[in-house]
Parts: sequence; structure tokens; C-alpha cells
Amino acid sequence: MASPLHLIDAVNLALHRAMQQYPEMILLGEDIANNGGVFRATTGLLEHFGPRRVLDTPLAESLIAGLCVGMASQGLRPVAEIQFMGFIYAALEHLLSHAARLRHRTRGRLTCAMTLRVPCGGGIHAPEHHSESLESLLTAMPGLKVVCPSSPRLAYQLLLSAIADPDPVIFLEPERLYRATAQVCADDAAALPLERCLIHRRGRDLSIIAWGACVEDALTAAEHLSTLGIDAEIVDVATLKPLDRNTLAASVASTGRALIVHEAPGSGGLGAEIAAWLGSALFSELKAPVQRLTGFDCIMPYARLESRYLPSVQDIVDAAQTLLGDA
Repeated sequence: MASPLHLIDAVNLALHRAMQQYPEMILLGEDIANNGGVFRATTGLLEHFGPRRVLDTPLAESLIAGLCVGMASQGLRPVAEIQFMGFIYAALEHLLSHAARLRHRTRGRLTCAMTLRVPCGGGIHAPEHHSESLESLLTAMPGLKVVCPSSPRLAYQLLLSAIADPDPVIFLEPERLYRATAQVCADDAAALPLERCLIHRRGRDLSIIAWGACVEDALTAAEHLSTLGIDAEIVDVATLKPLDRNTLAASVASTGRALIVHEAPGSGGLGAEIAAWLGSALFSELKAPVQRLTGFDCIMPYARLESRYLPSVQDIVDAAQTLLGDA
């Protein structure tokens, strides 16, 4: 019988399974071999698969991304780790100019089957560059897929799908979920298709749309709301790019109201894109304007101040009540 695992352990389990499945798969990143990664996501993989397949790199994110593009173009299947999302900026040139364009540039002759694992978000009281959620930078790049799981089981299933994908996938891992809760997660190689939103809770009064760590907050808020007579449906976006617009539309059309929750800054965030699309596509079905609850338009503050920045369960409850009041 499968044991409950934390999200970080589910990531390790998926990497182990994929390394067995794909002999061409290479793991690389800063401290991922000898130390098992900064969060220990790759613990034990060097010992099992050896130094030719599990590689430590210099502290050079541009190099890591460039190596992945080169490896993938020659038939390998690289899976790299960027230690924190705030370190990814040096890699954006390779992601935008090469990884995302390789299939198009070669008219399908080459693909770029690379996966970039990126811990993201707040909640662990880390300093600057260690707690950022700027997924909108990545979802704005045509040719990239962007995934963000909200639970251990989803992390296992979606990571297997990301690694199997023939095109580049950025796999965002919410840091505050790494060891937050445990969930039964069998090593059954059951991949979950990308490009699919998930309904975690059915409701009739409003749709709360979230991803990553905010999904757990939304589920907790929904329980509070139920005691107030408000029935909230919880939609986990899961794959941020490309969006599963059908599931989003079906949910919001059934409830007539949408609240989008994410911890990234509001201006230019992915929530703005979802809100704009819902407002246009479902204009006649909406009972109230689409609302967003997001982080502030500032750098994630240090340590104990981050609780003032992150949308809280009570913030979600309050925003939902306001949305129902506006109807």
C-alpha cells in the first residue's frame, strides 16, 4: 500500500520513475547531485543512476538552460533545476530565443524535450530572489508550457507528463507546499495530461480560480464560506500555459461569478489574462464582474513581512463575500 508523501518526496519519486523509463534522461542543476538539491528533491538519484546522468553544474542559470537546449536538440531529455524562481532571469534568453522556438525554427525537424523545475512562491521566510512568483513572464512566451501543481499526487502525475512532453515545460513547485501536507501517492507511473484544469470542489455560487499554494487556501476558504451559506467551486488551473479554457468557461458559466486568486503581483499577472478572457467570452453569463485577489505590485518582502503580502484564507473569504454582495 502506498504511503503518504510530501510534495517534495512526490517530485523525487516522479524523477526516479522517469529516469528508469527514459534512458536518455539527464538531471542537472546546482548542487542536485552530491547534495540532493537545495530542497533535497533529488536525494538518492546520484547513487542510483550515477554521475553520467545526474550532474552538478556551476552557479550559472544561463549555462543550465543553454545546456538543456543543446542536449534536447541532440535527442537527450534534460530535466534541470533552477534553485529558486528569482534566479531564472539569467536563463530567459535561452528559454525565449531558443527552447521555445526550436520546433518552429526547424519546421518540426527538431523538438526541445526539456523540463525546467523551478521552486517558486513565498511562505518559507526566505530573502529576496528566493520567494518570487512571476509566472506571467513565462506564460507570455509562445512555445513554452507552464505547469504548477497544488498537491503531492498532482506533482507526481504532472511532472511525469512534463518530462514526457516533446516540447519545453517549466514546472513550478510551490515552496510552501513542499512539506506542508502529506498525501497518498502510489508510484504507479500514472501521468495526468497537461492542459487541463481540475475541479477540486463543486459549488453553485461562485468559482474560485487558483493555482499552486493558493489552491489549498481556496479550499480552506470554501469550507469557511460554506458555514456562511456560500457554496464555492474551486478550480485548480494546474497548467498555466496553455490554459484549459473549456473547463474555466464551464465552471464560471455555471456559477455566474469568478474570483481569481494568485500570489504574484496583480499588474500583468496571469489572473488579468484569465479575467479579461472570461469577461469577454462569458459576458452574458456573468452575474458580477470578474474579481482578482493577488499579491501587491512590489517585490516579495522579507521573512515575517511576507504574510502581509500573500493572499490569506480570510482575504479569500472576504473577497468572495464582497463578490456575492456585488451581484
